[in-house]
Amino acid sequence: MRLHKTVGVKVGGVQVGGGAPVVVQAMTLTDTADAASTARQCVELADAGAEMVRVTVNLPAAAAAVPEIRQRMLDAGCQAPLIGDFHYNGHLLLTKYPACAAALDKYRINPGNVGTGKRRDEQFTTICSVARDHGKPVRIGVNGGSLNQELVMSRMQQNTDRALGRTSEEIVNECMVLSALESTGLALEAGLRRDQIIISCKVSRPLDLIHVYRELSRQTEQPLHLGLTEAGMGIKGLVWSSSAMGVLLNEGIGDTIRVSLTPRPGGDRREEVYAACELLQALGLRSFAPSVTACPGCGRTTSSTFQELAERVQAYIRERMPEWKTQYEGVESMRLAVMGCVVNGPGESKAANIGISLPGTGEAPNCPVFIDGQHFTTLRGTYDELAAAFQQLVDDYIEGKYEKKGVGARP
Repeated sequence: MRLHKTVGVKVGGVQVGGGAPVVVQAMTLTDTADAASTARQCVELADAGAEMVRVTVNLPAAAAAVPEIRQRMLDAGCQAPLIGDFHYNGHLLLTKYPACAAALDKYRINPGNVGTGKRRDEQFTTICSVARDHGKPVRIGVNGGSLNQELVMSRMQQNTDRALGRTSEEIVNECMVLSALESTGLALEAGLRRDQIIISCKVSRPLDLIHVYRELSRQTEQPLHLGLTEAGMGIKGLVWSSSAMGVLLNEGIGDTIRVSLTPRPGGDRREEVYAACELLQALGLRSFAPSVTACPGCGRTTSSTFQELAERVQAYIRERMPEWKTQYEGVESMRLAVMGCVVNGPGESKAANIGISLPGTGEAPNCPVFIDGQHFTTLRGTYDELAAAFQQLVDDYIEGKYEKKGVGARP
């Protein structure tokens, strides 16, 4: 249950807030002007579990490419809402390229870099007016790295003049929230409705993120997009993101999320989608794909066979899920186990829908398989033979267990 009560905002065919499940978002890494590559990555991210996909719209060529990207996604059968990320020149691009404004499902505005002083308000209002005229929602995305410095310096000076004794971190966090709320008021004055506005306040440190979003949840009923910006690479990015977002999501704060991982050169952009889905699934908020339980390994598991099989099964699930989720009702809740020795192997395998317990060091070369808590068969053979046989058991289980969509209830 979402404890932070928010208004609902429709983004394309997806609802954000208003009691809807938390929505997963991702962002492309391609040059938006390359419509073919960008559309292809949008589809890949959506197939991986992203329910909204964002592209940067930074140059005229990028704005001109947006309608083609949208059409290529639709031609590929991808209905995921397409979001435009605007900085500095969004007011110009959205007015000069009305086809771009019409093709996007939502505009992201960073109030810290749409201009300064009076120009900032005018240019921010221009973007909101385009959104109003096209019936599009916006996300007011405040970012710690591009926060309105006039506001920050004013609050810093106030802290000094009044000897308030506040730290710079406290002042910046306050300015983040204040910028989001003031910008929301300005968007409303421009003619947007409350059910067209989503807010985010992204920072790069977990404790600051927790503090800022707790304040936001107390002061607004707008849906909140949650994410640790510039989380970093690999393990660091995963741990820092989940440590902050897990706390907030468990408190009912956050209506749409992105795990902003820095990919390795040539890495897989879908990793940030998998991470977001796993986070929501770990907290029991959503189910996106069958989960695979696997032991960490120890001196009892000197063979790498169970690790290789666990990785292969995980890859197989990710490969098949785009098809499975369109065919079988509830398949995403399935649980699998790939265990490496007799200590916890049989028990974890019995607790899963399908589990296999591979032999550890010194154990007999047998692999008992359990289905819904009962011993079903014992597999033997080479790694490839084991993998093929186990995957076939997974396919057979799905075919026999889960109702086919549009067919009707199984007898």
